[in-house]
Amino acid sequence: QVQPVESGGGLVQAGGSLRLSCTASGRTFDGYTIGWFRQAPGKEREFVAALVWAGGISYVTDSVKGRFTISRDNAKNTVYLQMNSLKSEDTAVYYCAARTGTILTRDRHYNYWGQGTQVTVSS
Repeated sequence: QVQPVESGGGLVQAGGSLRLSCTASGRTFDGYTIGWFRQAPGKEREFVAALVWAGGISYVTDSVKGRFTISRDNAKNTVYLQMNSLKSEDTAVYYCAARTGTILTRDRHYNYWGQGTQVTVSS
């Protein structure tokens, strides 16, 4: 089974950029859909973006579309979440998760989760 591992979080000023990385521990992402979720303090975890490793089909939720991009590097077995024009409301713990099958946006459909990485956007 795959174990996602996130990295790349940190503190950034509003308007800045960060790139989060998700690598697979234990095996490759081949055969999986990889999703990014986030959870702000006091709020439910929400879907951000996802990518099907085989074929590269991706989907980004409307609230961040145009600012966030999901991509992959096959050679590095890594999925990236590029976040531009960051806003204070993007502050959250960002999680990488994996599931077999197509893209779904509910967290309960993802079986394997990373530990999360904190993104803080200062205004």
